[in-house]
Amino acid sequence: MTPYPHPIIAREGWLFLGLATAIALIVQFAAGPAWALPFWLVALFVLQFFRDPARPVSADPAAVVAPADGRVISIEAVDDPYGRRPALKISVFMNVFNVHSNRSPVDGVVERVEYFPGKFFNADLDKASEANERNALLIRSANGSLVTCVQVAGLIARRILCYVAGGAAVAKGQRFGFIRFGSRVDLYLPPDTSPEVVIGDKVKAALTVVARFATAADGASGRNSESRP
Repeated sequence: MTPYPHPIIAREGWLFLGLATAIALIVQFAAGPAWALPFWLVALFVLQFFRDPARPVSADPAAVVAPADGRVISIEAVDDPYGRRPALKISVFMNVFNVHSNRSPVDGVVERVEYFPGKFFNADLDKASEANERNALLIRSANGSLVTCVQVAGLIARRILCYVAGGAAVAKGQRFGFIRFGSRVDLYLPPDTSPEVVIGDKVKAALTVVARFATAADGASGRNSESRP
């Protein structure tokens, strides 16, 4: 299943790629290939940064997929500061060479979206989760579980983009946002969710299953034990 019609190069990068290519062409015609080489390298970097490949998505209703490409840097039991409930937190760090489209980890309905201004610490640091600029989506999954997905800006990232609002239905693997130039995404899942990754694993958005709900029935029965926003 590929719920998002992918243009291969993310639309967020079209302007940057166009400008980088135009500058490289101008320098090449004006000064020659040798002078233009650094500018072509910049254009190539922009091209790889904004690539947005289509991905197959697991049809398993218990599967929670990665919301971003990157490396798993945290798996821990915490209190979800957005959903106000105990949770299993899985964090994925994106460097500048990862795909930066963000995808919904589950099928469900967005209950609310909350934006928080903040600082721009290295997104690899634990304090980035609560100190940096961030945008939280609280999603009520199809099985009734609450899933919080948080886009976190990083040291270089200066723009978090989110294209859904409260009340929107999202499909697992659906593209919902983008973060420019290095960042992280934190997932807060029900505490009985089983992680399918370990710290250090490299994951791909929509493609990698990072966790599984205990069972669909357990998720539904646990709905009342979670704090409602």
